[in-house]
Amino acid sequence: MANASGTPLTRFGSRVPHPTAHGGRSSTSTGNRSAKPAPTTQATVAPTIRTMVVCVPDTLPSEAIASGQLGEHLKVRGTLLPRFWTTAGLLQRIKLFGFRAGKPAYCAGGPVRLLNLDGMRQAAGFAAGVRHQLWQQAIHGTRPAHSWPVYLRRHLSEPDRYPRQQAEDDFRRQPRVLAVELHNINRPPAEAFDLAELDMYQAGPAAYQHYSAAAAVTGDAVLTRDGNLLAPASDTAPDRVTFLNQASHYLHGVTPQQRLLALSL
Repeated sequence: MANASGTPLTRFGSRVPHPTAHGGRSSTSTGNRSAKPAPTTQATVAPTIRTMVVCVPDTLPSEAIASGQLGEHLKVRGTLLPRFWTTAGLLQRIKLFGFRAGKPAYCAGGPVRLLNLDGMRQAAGFAAGVRHQLWQQAIHGTRPAHSWPVYLRRHLSEPDRYPRQQAEDDFRRQPRVLAVELHNINRPPAEAFDLAELDMYQAGPAAYQHYSAAAAVTGDAVLTRDGNLLAPASDTAPDRVTFLNQASHYLHGVTPQQRLLALSL
C-alpha cells in the first residue's frame, strides 16, 4: 500500500495524501470565476486524509503497536490517536492502546467488543444537529455556495489561465463563505465551522447528522485487515459519501474480536 502520510495543502485543506485517487466527478455547470468554474478537462482533486482507522491483522502482536513500530508492520506512518470510546473495565484495559480515562473514556484502539462505536455515532449525530442549527443562523440570508474542490479542480485543469490565488479568491468571495469565515473569527477552533464540510452542511440537517455519525467511526480512510485501502476518490461530497458507505459497511461486518486502531497522519 502506498504511504498514507500527507503534505501541506492550504487553509482549505490540511493534507494531501499519497494514495492514488481514482478520479473525481467533474462539474458540468458553467459560469464566471466568481460563480462556478467549469474546467475544460477533468482533473483529480486528491482527498484530504488526516485520520485513518486500521483493522489490525491477527498476526501483528500488540507489543509492536504499543512500541510505535507502525511503519514497519503496517506500512503506514502515523501516531496513535485516542478517538474511540471504550466501555472496557479495569482488567480489560490491558487490551487497549492509548487508553485515556474520562467520561467517556477514550482509547486509540482495541478489540471491537471493547469499543463503544454505537455511542460514538449517536453522540456525533446529536452534536451535528446542534451544530447545524448554529450554521443556519450564521449563513442566514446567503445563497448556497460552491465548495473548494470545484475551484481547485479548475485550477488543476488550467493552472496557467486560472492561478491558485484566483481560485482561492473566488471561493472566499462567495457571500456564504464570507459569512462562515466571519462567524469563525469570534469562535474558538472547536466551535468553528469547517469549510471542508460545506457541501455536507448545505445538504440539510438530517444529511449532516448522518454524515457526522458515520465519519466519527470511519475517519478519513480505512485500512482493511487484508491491507486494502478504503478512501475517497477525491474531496468532493459524492466521493466522500461513497467512501463512508463502503467503510461503514466494512466496519459493521468485522468480528467483535477484530482490533481497530486510529491513527493521525
